[in-house]
Amino acid sequence: MTHIWLQYFPGWTLRILSFAIVSGLLSTAHVASAVDAEVSRLQAEAEEGFIPQEIDLAAAYFSGHGVAKDDKMAARWYRKAAESGDPEAENEIGYFYQVGIGVPADPGRALHWYQLAAASGLVRAKVNIGVLYLWGIGVPKNETVASDFFRDAVKENDGAAATYLGDIYYFGLGSQKDEGEAERWYMKGFKLRDPVAAFNLGVLFTGNDNHPHDLPKAVGYLRQSAAAGYVPAMHALGLLLIKHPELAESLEEARTMLDTASAAGSWKSSLALGVLARDGRGEAADPAVAYYHFQVAVMQGGEPAKQLLVRDLQMLSAKLKPEQSAALAANANTWFGQHQLALAFVYRNGGDWKRFPASARATSAAGVQAAQQTHFPPA
Repeated sequence: MTHIWLQYFPGWTLRILSFAIVSGLLSTAHVASAVDAEVSRLQAEAEEGFIPQEIDLAAAYFSGHGVAKDDKMAARWYRKAAESGDPEAENEIGYFYQVGIGVPADPGRALHWYQLAAASGLVRAKVNIGVLYLWGIGVPKNETVASDFFRDAVKENDGAAATYLGDIYYFGLGSQKDEGEAERWYMKGFKLRDPVAAFNLGVLFTGNDNHPHDLPKAVGYLRQSAAAGYVPAMHALGLLLIKHPELAESLEEARTMLDTASAAGSWKSSLALGVLARDGRGEAADPAVAYYHFQVAVMQGGEPAKQLLVRDLQMLSAKLKPEQSAALAANANTWFGQHQLALAFVYRNGGDWKRFPASARATSAAGVQAAQQTHFPPA
């Protein structure tokens, strides 16, 4: 998906809706010892077949919390919990098979696990099955079947399913394009607390040529989506408030949004931070700060970011001493080494992120069909 300077295509939403925490690193020996003891306890209880501990241990291996990060071990323990009949674990191992995390990518097995989870009553698994049919992942592409799954999920108050129905009408996927009907479904999703629906509505009121513009209303929708942890909304809101500071709740709001999105892996937010420092927008121009953020953006965004920023980096480097440029690049590399996962969501107050952190990971634009998880923040 493209999220730069408020460009957006709703149907390509990276809807991997679980949540990862943004927190500081605790490094005292006391905390490290406590973490080691906790992992040892989880390991022992998981080996005895306790399902909650199997899930917690899987999450620890995926996130590298207390143990060396190991996707294969994460998949192993989620699969064990799934084989014991836990619906959320069934859904999660389906996600792993759909994307290929710790196991070979296998859409057929992903569908199998989603079906088991759905049969146990897990609504989000119905949404995931709908996504497979919507894009033809491991099954024949069938937008009608996908819509049926989404409508069933909406009846059970699933907001993401309503948002997918909005996407179907917005793009005319297997049906006649109807932007009015799309907006009605997005509004339904918003009322059911789907952050992506709020984001879609915010974009519609901001930059859609066929839709009335209402920037205060757009900011309201984007702000609610960002508050729920949706990283693209943070990026879009940050850019919008930079252009319209009169709509900000504080002088720091725009910068905070971009900083958080950058830390979550949004290279376009890192790029925006570099532009602010380069041009002195809302702050004193600082080539060193701009150079640092552009270096981060290149590491996060790869070749597209590199091609976009190569000239800026050359011009900024000419303004800095060689040793200063080298130190800034090294600092950026160190930071990136600690923030390599690109996240679709961040969430600060607990929730399913602890047990299913993989679901917060974003995919590249080329992988928009991957892993549609639908975990929500607690009320």
